Amino acid sequence: MQEGPTLRDFLTLLGLSLIWGSSYVLIKWGLEVFTARQVGVLRLGISALALAPLAAIHLRRVRLRQLPLLIVVGLTGTALPAFLFPTAQQYLSSSLTGMLSSLTPLCTFLVAWLAFRNRPVRQQVTGIVLGLAGALALAYISPAGEGNSTQQLGYAGLVLLACLCYGTAANLVANYLREVPALTITVVSYFLVGLPALGYAVGASGVIPAVMRAGTAGATALAYVSILALGSTVLAGLVYYRLIQRAGAVFASTVSYLIPVVALIWGLADGEGVLWQQLPAVALVLVGIFLSKRK
Repeated sequence: MQEGPTLRDFLTLLGLSLIWGSSYVLIKWGLEVFTARQVGVLRLGISALALAPLAAIHLRRVRLRQLPLLIVVGLTGTALPAFLFPTAQQYLSSSLTGMLSSLTPLCTFLVAWLAFRNRPVRQQVTGIVLGLAGALALAYISPAGEGNSTQQLGYAGLVLLACLCYGTAANLVANYLREVPALTITVVSYFLVGLPALGYAVGASGVIPAVMRAGTAGATALAYVSILALGSTVLAGLVYYRLIQRAGAVFASTVSYLIPVVALIWGLADGEGVLWQQLPAVALVLVGIFLSKRK
């Protein structure tokens, strides 16, 4: 029988929130030198390199027939979001992106409903409507970066698409990979999609020339993306898996409520504009997530 969360679990949850909530400002700083595509391949490639020792062990624990599905999980749960977030952040602030990313639990439920026929109750449907309405309001009223609020809505759609990718990966695991340990899924899926990215990052992506041209700024940007890969992808994934084991999936999922707070604080610290009208919109998103999780 699983015991209730301990002080250690709460501290782990806080640390996980800080790591994931800092992802968006790290992407922003990486984009000062690299293109969105380069940030994506670097994040995936460095993650694969770091996970190589674990992958050598965990690849032996999966059956050959499971590899295609694990690749799909890696593409939806890691690879596509690694490109969607920096593409969106060329036009959206890091704080807005972080706040919109809190839609992931809601999108996970939405995919379960539409693709896997998990019938919702009325309260959960209300949660989906409120959450999406809050996200729409948040994207529209937030201070526009390059362009206007209407354009901002379009790029906010890329963040929503990334959240739907996360939701798709979670549902694929829940429905087809229940017998595979979560750590094995994390390591193998990350590694399978990251290994080709590593080769591309070193060879044809233009990363090395970009770093050399930018000098000190290039090395600093590379350090930021490395922290993003090693911290927000590798370390956070492993810590999240361990937290689920210790305290349960419901407790671990509350990280979704803390990530936007951390992203907002980072945005303020980095000089991004924040409007008071954003706060009710964020609250609406969080209420939507809360309702969508209830039975």
